[in-house]
Amino acid sequence: MIGGMNERKIAACDGASKGNPGPAAWAYVVADAEGRPQRWEAGPLGTATNNIAELTALQELLESVDPAVALEVRMDSQYAMNAVTKWLPGWKRNGWKTSAGKPVANRELVTRIDELLGGRAVTFVYVPAHQVDGDPLNALADQAASEVAVSQSAAGTSHGSATPVPAPSRATEGRRTGTAVKKAGGTGRTGATIRAKFAGRCHCGKPYAAKDMIAKNDHGWGHPECRTASA
Repeated sequence: MIGGMNERKIAACDGASKGNPGPAAWAYVVADAEGRPQRWEAGPLGTATNNIAELTALQELLESVDPAVALEVRMDSQYAMNAVTKWLPGWKRNGWKTSAGKPVANRELVTRIDELLGGRAVTFVYVPAHQVDGDPLNALADQAASEVAVSQSAAGTSHGSATPVPAPSRATEGRRTGTAVKKAGGTGRTGATIRAKFAGRCHCGKPYAAKDMIAKNDHGWGHPECRTASA
């Protein structure tokens, strides 16, 4: 476990599923109180849904951080965030049934996250996904999950992979609250170019190598020139 008393950390977690369900992975990035990335992890899930990947990412993050550390968790999954912050009490009261009387999906994951949240200071911040000038930690977690979903090989600081770059720049109050949504290039759904941590495959069908420049597109990560192309 990482951390200690009187500390505060900012983190982001994300999941990816290529096909939903399809090849999936989870990832998280842990940063210091100023938002500078310190370590990251990403793990494969085989075939799984996006919701399972998102919940697993949150579980893995909470398990990796000392409960004594105050934690801000940035997520772009409204499902995972709502599941553990809004819907959970009602599910418990209803005997783990939804309001429609159906069994709660992914109950084991939700139960484990509920246990991990007990007695600790965790603040959840929703950050819109895939924004050109969006949250940098979320973008790193998103990239790592997307790439490991393709490679199905665990990666991260503990596996010898370098601390994620680029480091967040010009952290604004809007970013801290998850409210800033700047759109550029007319779409707002594509990301600025960053250097790939792992090899992967663009939706155009052609691969890219580790350290190649890649950019977010509607289908995941790929060649910058494929950002506006549709598969």
